[in-house]
Amino acid sequence: MSNPEPDAATVPAPPVRRLRRAERREQILDAATRAFARAGYATTGLDDIAAEAELTRAMLYRHFESKADLYRAVLDRACTRLAEATGEDDFDDDAIPALLRAAAADPDGFKLLFRHAAREPEFRDLIDSITAASREVGRRNLARVIPEGPWLDWAADLIPGFTLEAVIAWLDAGRPDPDQAAERIAAAVHGVMAAAHPTL
Repeated sequence: MSNPEPDAATVPAPPVRRLRRAERREQILDAATRAFARAGYATTGLDDIAAEAELTRAMLYRHFESKADLYRAVLDRACTRLAEATGEDDFDDDAIPALLRAAAADPDGFKLLFRHAAREPEFRDLIDSITAASREVGRRNLARVIPEGPWLDWAADLIPGFTLEAVIAWLDAGRPDPDQAAERIAAAVHGVMAAAHPTL
């Protein structure tokens, strides 16, 4: 005689795997990055982020004190990932490919840093510090090929922002020709350098 099938009501449900605190925090940061990237800081509410993360609003508050605290954490994580991918001190032949790889790996975080946060006064300090550091690195490296003077200053001011805008435009265009994109952006940067020092 065969054993009867167990009643579904008596079969215990498989245990629900609870995420560790660090994993849950990353889940929230991922969801918040997506939500903020869609609409920016001002128009994205905690309810939007909770829905994106498939969590309750109360769960968000267990990890972050406020929307501003969460947004700052999203920006800080994007900065850390960018620095890890690109380095901080040099502008060499791998700089633009590294920047493209970083942008492709975290497009929402990249756009938050350089499109949305740059327009939000409450978080402008972070972007201003990145811009100032980029300008200093750019100037130091450009000084190897462009003589001291106003055109060096011009190129050092222009190239970091131009490069970031070129990468964002590449993301917006659907990341065309990923194997050639770095070379094309580098050609545009060299055009700026040539304008600053026509003998290049």
